[in-house]
Amino acid sequence: MPPLRPSPLAEQAAARIEEQIRAGEWPVGGKLPGEVALAKELGVGRSTVREALRTLAAAGMVQSRQGSGVFVTSDRPTAGDWATRLRAAELAHVYEVRTMVEVQAARLAAERRTDADLVTVDAALAARLAAGRADDAGFVAADIALHTAIVAAAHNPVLDDLFAQFAPVLRDHLVALVGLFGLRDVDPNQGYGSHEELVRALHDGDPEAAGRVLAAELEATRSRLLSS
Repeated sequence: MPPLRPSPLAEQAAARIEEQIRAGEWPVGGKLPGEVALAKELGVGRSTVREALRTLAAAGMVQSRQGSGVFVTSDRPTAGDWATRLRAAELAHVYEVRTMVEVQAARLAAERRTDADLVTVDAALAARLAAGRADDAGFVAADIALHTAIVAAAHNPVLDDLFAQFAPVLRDHLVALVGLFGLRDVDPNQGYGSHEELVRALHDGDPEAAGRVLAAELEATRSRLLSS
């Protein structure tokens, strides 16, 4: 795994370990590598690893056994767990901000996109589809790359700067969201249809359709988070 970037490192480390558990690298009932090995693999300090493991323990995914190590107890967070509820509530707030920024950007993109923008957006949509074969982090990265291309097509440098600042936070939360609800368990390309419809609205130069499609998708996710 590549080293993690600075930000809330413990949260990122917990998300990365959770991904590996869900991918089956460390199966339920199995023992995690020791703190030193995990710290080296993730590119962080041992204190960050300990905090990440406490987060996963609070979510019901791992359990520390005195003198034996840390063992995997579940391959996903327990939905009723308080720590999990806090993560969902925080992400709901992120989605409120995301809606304010991206829906307007989508409308502007439909009005202002150039032929070159459409080529870039189409390539990003295809990459998102291909990322259905990737892990959650890879899929989320491809999804955000598509949304970044759409924001760029609005040709508003302030929106570009806002989304650039927002994207790292969004990425971390989306990886947690996918794991929290198991969104890709049934459909590895979850949400592809609405994204394809959004791109079609850009091709058609239809700002109302672009805003409507994206607003509906984001609101559906936010509502789901609030009801968790």
